[in-house]
Amino acid sequence: MDKNELHEARTNPDFLKYLEQTRKDAIDLKNISAMYEVLDSYLIMDLQEDKINELYENILKVSFENIEKLVGENKKLQLKEDELYYVRSFYEHSIEKWSYDNFDGAKELLFILTQIVDDEVLLPSLNMHLIMCSLNIGLDEFYDKYVDINKTNENEIYGYFITNYKIDVEKYLEEKKEVLNQEYKNLKHLMD
Repeated sequence: MDKNELHEARTNPDFLKYLEQTRKDAIDLKNISAMYEVLDSYLIMDLQEDKINELYENILKVSFENIEKLVGENKKLQLKEDELYYVRSFYEHSIEKWSYDNFDGAKELLFILTQIVDDEVLLPSLNMHLIMCSLNIGLDEFYDKYVDINKTNENEIYGYFITNYKIDVEKYLEEKKEVLNQEYKNLKHLMD
């Protein structure tokens, strides 16, 4: 979206009315995909921070409720349909905690994701994040030293997650296996 299209969207009363109605309906129906669609629109257009925060809170609420239910059924989440959005919200929440150096809070969410997500691309990346938080490596340092920001994801579902690195992840995970195993032991109680 270029500047003119962005300005057009921000000032189009019909579009803004549609967006507001979609926001209300999505929250009322607990429709996570619609909530994310509206949230992404609000973020792109830099609209009303209070409504962005309300959407995000509702997204987390819906995700936590549904993930708790799925965990109770011993179900693994796939990165498709609403389950993608549940994983995305948990992931974004963990990154937010990590960005404030809340390593313990980030580790708890990341660990839960490692236990409930069934995806061969995302899982090693989540373990990488978990190790970084265990070692108290800040998010900025993590980006600078480890993340390959120039590489793009072939599959767009991974666009919501950090999955491209400057290092060999498999080798790194093997080197830090003890750290990871210790974190899995320390956090195991979260899945009981």
